[in-house]
Amino acid sequence: MRKYEKGDVWAASPVFSVMLSGCNQLTQYTISEQEVNQALQKRNNFEKDIGVSGLVNAHIVLSDLNSQIGREEPGKITLSGKANINVSSLFGPQQAEMQLKMKAQPVFNAQEGAIYLHDIEIVDAQVQPEKMASIMKTLTPYLNESLKRYFNEKPAYVLSEDRSKGEALAKKFAKGIEVKPGELVIPFTD
Repeated sequence: MRKYEKGDVWAASPVFSVMLSGCNQLTQYTISEQEVNQALQKRNNFEKDIGVSGLVNAHIVLSDLNSQIGREEPGKITLSGKANINVSSLFGPQQAEMQLKMKAQPVFNAQEGAIYLHDIEIVDAQVQPEKMASIMKTLTPYLNESLKRYFNEKPAYVLSEDRSKGEALAKKFAKGIEVKPGELVIPFTD
């Protein structure tokens, strides 16, 4: 009978890691930050009129959405984006741009095979030009509520049976969602 030496274990470890990674594909599907960002760019159509009737109205278009998954806060997605704003007020028409930072809770809807960003909240907003900061501070709660409704109703990512076998399996057998740094994991078992 052969006696194993110290080096034998290290030679076998790549084989075990390949076997384990193969098993992982059978028990879960992973969506990267890059895939989420591509979906956000393709699916994001946030355009809204908000304001305080008679005082100030704003037409807002959100663009350049980018996600960071589970990096700043465990279990959350941080979104950054740009909002172009055309304001009509007692002072006449004006334009502003806001750099937004938002946090949201990813939620998986198994029936739709879709990931939604619930409870989105603006955590930081930088306004240019600065003279528009006070007007935008007044509008920010309305913008936040509009974004919350939009992302509660519109998925950020939808699994497709056409893209890959992994997504087809995830759509069929998904049991929820886990947020890990840089990725969303959809387990197939409880």
